Amino acid sequence: MLDKAHRITSASDYKHVVRRGRRSAGGSTVTYTTKNPNGGEPRFGFIVAKTVGNAVTRNRVRRRLKALSHDVLQGTVVPKKSLLGLDLVFRALSSAAGASYDELRDDVARAVTQAVTR
Repeated sequence: MLDKAHRITSASDYKHVVRRGRRSAGGSTVTYTTKNPNGGEPRFGFIVAKTVGNAVTRNRVRRRLKALSHDVLQGTVVPKKSLLGLDLVFRALSSAAGASYDELRDDVARAVTQAVTR
């Protein structure tokens, strides 16, 4: 579970990241990243639409993305200090319903690495 400090909760923040952020498309996800003007801890958001599947499938995909975000925060993908001030929103594509955990992990790792190197 992500702490409240690591979650994007307001609709205006989601809208800002999706509209103004940089986009990185993968096989199962599209990731939007932007710098938080207030700085601070990295924050994550998740968009899993009905096109992904029924409620059970959508919740499974969301839980997997949250677990992968938790791994990112632990510093297993990139050093945590390089994530400071970033807002990341993961939008699951319909192919995420059939994607394995490893495929989602590869998508998230690639997107986070790109966000940090930009």
